[in-house]
Amino acid sequence: MQIPKLLFFPIVFVGTVVNGQNLSSILLDSMTQKPVAYATVQLKNKGMITNEEGRFSFQFDGNSNKNDTLTISCIGYATISKPINAFKDGVIYLSQKAIELDPVIVSNRNFTAEEIIEQVKTHIGSNYQLGLTKKRFFLRESNGQYIEKIDYSKFESTITAFSKVFLDSVLRTLPKNIYYYTEVLGDFYGGGYDETQKLNLIKASELYDKSKQLDAEALEKRFNAIIRENVKTDSYFKVKSGLFGTKMDAEELFGTDVDSTDVEALNKKLEEAKKNEDSRKKHFANTQKRALVNLYKNLPIAEDTDFHMLWKPRKYRFALEEFTYMGNLAVYVISFEPRGNADYKGTLFVNSDDFAIIRMDFENVEPLRKFNLLGISMSEYLAKGSMIFAQGGDKKYNLRYIDMEKGTKVGFRRPLKIIEKNKNVKGKRKQNELSLKIDAAFNGLNRHELVVFDIEEMNGNEYDSLTEDNQVLPTYMPKYDPEFWAGYDIMEPNRAIKEFTSEVVVGEKALNQVSDKRIP
Repeated sequence: MQIPKLLFFPIVFVGTVVNGQNLSSILLDSMTQKPVAYATVQLKNKGMITNEEGRFSFQFDGNSNKNDTLTISCIGYATISKPINAFKDGVIYLSQKAIELDPVIVSNRNFTAEEIIEQVKTHIGSNYQLGLTKKRFFLRESNGQYIEKIDYSKFESTITAFSKVFLDSVLRTLPKNIYYYTEVLGDFYGGGYDETQKLNLIKASELYDKSKQLDAEALEKRFNAIIRENVKTDSYFKVKSGLFGTKMDAEELFGTDVDSTDVEALNKKLEEAKKNEDSRKKHFANTQKRALVNLYKNLPIAEDTDFHMLWKPRKYRFALEEFTYMGNLAVYVISFEPRGNADYKGTLFVNSDDFAIIRMDFENVEPLRKFNLLGISMSEYLAKGSMIFAQGGDKKYNLRYIDMEKGTKVGFRRPLKIIEKNKNVKGKRKQNELSLKIDAAFNGLNRHELVVFDIEEMNGNEYDSLTEDNQVLPTYMPKYDPEFWAGYDIMEPNRAIKEFTSEVVVGEKALNQVSDKRIP
């Protein structure tokens, strides 16, 4: 097999900021001027990953000093190792350098792609840390919801207030795009890839536009007011959509208010609020744990993973593309694509010394799930990302980073009918009716980015005695606040997060500008 010479292109650091507590920078390829994403940045025992824009930020602790070595490595690039104080210039270049693999290494590693995949599977037990560990992590979830289309026809209503004018105003009120970001720092405990993991949250934030929720609340109040004025409280509703129907009592549409002079009722309301708060905390923690468990159970080394190229290799076609280096490691680059009904294609980067996967890039080739029946459709059309593994002090590999993005489209094209009935009214039970035909399409994008910073082994007694006590709720931010995570290592946010500003903040800013102009 002919082994090509490898050119390592220059890397540029732009806008490096070094002060007593922080080092921030952006990593670029100087030949293409494109960001170098998912590069590993190592300072002592602490690891960091650059985001998709090539950005990273390090928080220094009390044990760091300006002479500590910062090491940067990425597949296809030469490793940089310099003291922290050497990164004081705005731009730092790495000259091009041609590297040839040692002929001895090449001759000892003359495997086919299929043989390498088999070796990877054989060495999972010896290569990867599968025992109990404590993992300090940072998890960022980005959600985008988009209305691609929402139309209606054949509208009829016996309730005057539910008119075409009202429905048009409702559709104008609906936000076309909604973005929601959650960031969480915590400790994740356990081993293997099942549900028996434990979680303790340290800090969390949520970034979204509350004004769009306020619009929904205002719309709900308008809807409830119309219901109260036109619908009897002892009525019930039949909701029909084609062949399907459900029943709903009118009581479900009416809220109750508490008189503040009624001490017993007020105390009961406060007790319920406390229960709701505790429930929110538990729900938030469970949601984060479920996300982490799902990410870990889908690592390629887990037997029940969706990425089963190691466990069901006959479903894939493998090709050994080349050798390259990741830092000082000689790496096999193996592409894979479906041979039969497998879902993914991508690239595996395998350490040629111990046959450990150190990186996997992947994307789906067909929708993962599709459904279309009686006017309701769903397509999970996107699933792509990267996974990076690194060795610890015990020479075992652990997950260091995951970027997983999924996209789902949902369509609804069918008739909808809501009928008010009342068995206590003499004559016809039918009181009112609203009917229309809906044609709507929605697109949702969900992304998880997980960085694992520190990993410590645990014994069974330590794990069994550990009790989850999650009392953390995310702090709401109408716009990104870089000070919120001051003193903590996190993954640098991308530009979309940094520039996110809710409409409430925009409105307040505009109002302040007008007020400032009026001040003599």
